[in-house]
Amino acid sequence: MSSPRGLANHHLYLARLVLAAWQRDSSAGVVPASTLAAAFGSGCHQHLLRAYGWFLLAVSAPGELPAAPPTRVADLAPPPEGKAVAGEIREFEQLERSGWLADMLGWECPAPGATRRSPGNLASTVEQATGPGEFAGWVDSLESRFARMADSMDEY
Repeated sequence: MSSPRGLANHHLYLARLVLAAWQRDSSAGVVPASTLAAAFGSGCHQHLLRAYGWFLLAVSAPGELPAAPPTRVADLAPPPEGKAVAGEIREFEQLERSGWLADMLGWECPAPGATRRSPGNLASTVEQATGPGEFAGWVDSLESRFARMADSMDEY
């Protein structure tokens, strides 16, 4: 599985596995959401970043694959002289500036003790952690774009 598309799909699958475990533990309601976000969020996020980076390479089709995938469009090598930047790359570039992809790329693992006390009630905290629902949205968004763009890439 050394093709960029294969690696992108592999990491998307791994992200789904981590997400399923996160959702299962979240549904159990035993561990606080912020702790689960710290436990599962980083792993899921890393797989999503790798999936995205490998797919960027699949779209841009560089001559030689790097050892690690890029994280953003700006990390890609410029296209060869006379070759236009693919429309898919431009679409991702726009999503990186604003929207769900910008949120995904900017996600950071919550720091220990990152929850804050609810005003007027010292006994409860307000959870600030991103939950599995947001990550599921990112997985679905990547998966749908990968499928659509792969179909158009296969036509050429």
